[in-house]
Amino acid sequence: MRKFFRLLLRLLVLVVVFLIALLTSMRFAIHGREVGVPKLVGMTPQQAQQALASQGLTLVRENRYFSSEVPEGRILSQLPAPGEKVRRGWRVRVAESMGAQREIIPSVIGDSERAAELNIRRRGLDLGTVATIHIPDADPDTVLAQNPPPNATGVTSPKISLLVAASAEPPTFVMPDFLNQPLDNVVKTIADAGFKVANIHTVTPVAQAAPGPIAVPAPAPLPVTKSVATVVHQTPAPGQRVTPEAIINLEVTR
Repeated sequence: MRKFFRLLLRLLVLVVVFLIALLTSMRFAIHGREVGVPKLVGMTPQQAQQALASQGLTLVRENRYFSSEVPEGRILSQLPAPGEKVRRGWRVRVAESMGAQREIIPSVIGDSERAAELNIRRRGLDLGTVATIHIPDADPDTVLAQNPPPNATGVTSPKISLLVAASAEPPTFVMPDFLNQPLDNVVKTIADAGFKVANIHTVTPVAQAAPGPIAVPAPAPLPVTKSVATVVHQTPAPGQRVTPEAIINLEVTR
């Protein structure tokens, strides 16, 4: 029994030693594939690309900003930061300096969105975010505001964002409930409201069969009268919001 426990203890020690060696080798292998990110700020994009390639990293040029401190065409900022450890093949994102602001921010308020964009790009600037807002008295597709404002100085981004007046929205109405109402009254109500009935379809109601054969005496003949059509289905459905151009369809029974 003692020999068995000694053998078991030796096996446990060997397993622990093996696991420690395995974890250590994995750690060295992982860290062996990691490299430090070089400092790219102040370099040209070509110099930065060469510095990253020597470490097995990739350069990604994303944005451009005005800067009075970093010369035009040089790297202004980077991510990850210099000295940070990353895996080989990592993509390092950089922003490029456009130098000090020289272009005057134009005024595009009152222009159409297309004319404003052409004016912005003609000056070497970029179009930023374009948001729309519905204002009843504003002309559709007209620039209402811009950021940065006209003639702004000390801006960092060459992008101009616009607020544009949206097109006029058509009025909407709530569809009434015409079910089980006489067709003549429904058609008149729809016409008086300025709508049109596209189709009126007559359906035959399904009669329920009596349970079992029952002899029914023949009814006495009645005088012929004009039947009244009743609405049993409508499209759009009651409560749905519709515009004046909505197509209204009715199903009736007589």
